[in-house]
Amino acid sequence: MSQAAPAPSGRRTRVILAVVAVLVAIPLVALAILLTYDWNKARPWLNAKASEAIDRPFEVRGNLDLSWEKPATVMAERDRTWRDLVPWPHLVANDVHVGQPAGMAGANRGDMASVRQFSFSLNPFALLRKTIAIPVLRFDAPAIDLRRDKDGRNNWTFRNEDQPARWKLDLERVIFTKGVVKFNDALENIDLVADVDTVNADPAYGISWKLRGTYNDGPVSGGGKAGAVLSLKQQSTPYPVQADLRVGKTHIEIEGTVTKPTKLAAVDVRLKLSGASMARLYTLTGLLLPETPAFRTEGRLTGELGETGSRWVYDKFTGKVGSSDIAGHMAYQTGKPRGKLSGKVSSNLLQFADLGPLVGADSNASKAARGVEAVQPKGKVLPVESFRTERWTAIDADVHYAAERIVREKQLPISKLSTHLILKDGVLTLAPLNFRMAGGNMTSTIRLDGSGKGEQAIKATAKVSARHIKIKELFPSMQQMKATVGQINGDAQLSATGNSVASLLAASNGEVKALIDEGTVSKMLLEQAGLNIGNIVLTTLFGDKQVKLNCMATDFQVTNGLMQTRFFVVDTEEALINGQGSVNLANEQIDLTLNPKTKGLRIFSLRSPLHVRGSFSKPDVSVDKGALALKAGGAVALGLVAAPAALLPLVTTGPGQESGCARLLAEAREKPVAPPPGKRQGSASNVRPRR
Repeated sequence: MSQAAPAPSGRRTRVILAVVAVLVAIPLVALAILLTYDWNKARPWLNAKASEAIDRPFEVRGNLDLSWEKPATVMAERDRTWRDLVPWPHLVANDVHVGQPAGMAGANRGDMASVRQFSFSLNPFALLRKTIAIPVLRFDAPAIDLRRDKDGRNNWTFRNEDQPARWKLDLERVIFTKGVVKFNDALENIDLVADVDTVNADPAYGISWKLRGTYNDGPVSGGGKAGAVLSLKQQSTPYPVQADLRVGKTHIEIEGTVTKPTKLAAVDVRLKLSGASMARLYTLTGLLLPETPAFRTEGRLTGELGETGSRWVYDKFTGKVGSSDIAGHMAYQTGKPRGKLSGKVSSNLLQFADLGPLVGADSNASKAARGVEAVQPKGKVLPVESFRTERWTAIDADVHYAAERIVREKQLPISKLSTHLILKDGVLTLAPLNFRMAGGNMTSTIRLDGSGKGEQAIKATAKVSARHIKIKELFPSMQQMKATVGQINGDAQLSATGNSVASLLAASNGEVKALIDEGTVSKMLLEQAGLNIGNIVLTTLFGDKQVKLNCMATDFQVTNGLMQTRFFVVDTEEALINGQGSVNLANEQIDLTLNPKTKGLRIFSLRSPLHVRGSFSKPDVSVDKGALALKAGGAVALGLVAAPAALLPLVTTGPGQESGCARLLAEAREKPVAPPPGKRQGSASNVRPRR
């Protein structure tokens, strides 16, 4: 008899059991393989795949080990799931090397990076979401060599890194131990080495570092500390940092925290800065700051870096610039086509000499101290140091500055300074630049256009006005000034093209005019004011004594840097002095002739013309003994030359219609014009009709 066939239900049961057995066996076999497999055999395949992925050599030369660890968790027992009981793979790789990319300068000098050992645990469940989740990545003794060549190519940019990644990296924390980081940038001329080490028994910091090298051929040194664990997951956890650096003559100290360190999303540090000149910070920060004497500041620096821009604020800073104090608030906002610097800065006490570096008016020794070439020629007064206009289009600015009190070596009562600086599209405007001086005001508007493409020259305009400056308040310490009631009024309007103060004045066009009404002058007064030329002239004419001044009226026309007299009269109690000639701003030469007409015969020297000639630095005053007033062809005898109408507005702003200058100018407008030497007095062509 034949055996009965098994029932269909029995066959199905055996098939199901076989399938279940296979399904159970597969992970058990896989687990057994994972636990017993020698992963060092996989190194050639791993090295090849990693090298292909990063487009540079990758090699694990040491032991490669995989173990299984229970994931660390701090959650309550009731919140745990079955996944928390599943062990995670833990990879340990020893002696790992990453080479330089092909064709990279310095590729023959070793690896881009190497590490004695790195280790991490991997969340296996995150792989189902195409996420590589690593709670802690630990590097032991890393050595990193970052490079950029002169063409701008670097070794830290990987192939296809700008394309969307198929897998997401979720890295929570990074732990560093002792190592070395090198950075060589041929484009910015940087060569730095940082030695990193662990710090023991420090509650705030876990690693320390020391920096050495060069930046723009200047020495760099310093060090600092940072947290042992760099949190990349807890974005709200501040990462502590501290640094003390010297870059050339600049000293930088910071201490504070960084939030979101990978993106520098929030920086909050105490910043101390000092250096030879604020302008030297340009290469470090990209911010265009003025030339200054040695400075130091301290304040709070906060920064916020967003997706489309960043904002930095240096708040409540205080410090010194030269011998002047400084305080204020500055902010920098990135943007297109350039960033913008804004803020308010003030000084309680400003040393006038500290303004010299702004226009290159300091000494060659001072220039060398602040890190620029000592270019001022010997014997030349006007500053020749060039403005760095190529940097003016790197930033826009809107800054207010005010100084409560200004002092200088030759004491002048300048009580206040205020200005509003605007830099936009390479055009610098000081509107206004105001001085409060001796009971009056000196106001000006200055515009410097340095936006020319490929040009170093600046197109400049300046409009300056002085009003109601009291002579007695100019020299409050001199008792003889107490009774003086006179004042100074003046206007200047110039335009020019150049790249320094000297070249701008050498090419200037416009006019300069001034009135000094009813004052008292003396050798001592002019010495205090630092007016050496006037001091020599006064001493030659009147000797070493006080002279009562009824009026001094001057009007110069400026053409291509040559100032020529249109009207020059000094009226004192003892003499009436007419002047004519020129002041050459291009070669700094003076050529003026003063023709005095004595109001009495008691001063014989006033009967001879005076020649004021020579350079600005060494003027010379000589008496023309061969041309006495009685033989000078009438040029002196006639007294006044015609007063230009341009001086009349200065009279109306003065003490009044009865002032010395008002009377002098009215008389000049009524009298005939003095003929040139050799012309006959009274000629119809040389007589100005009465009004």
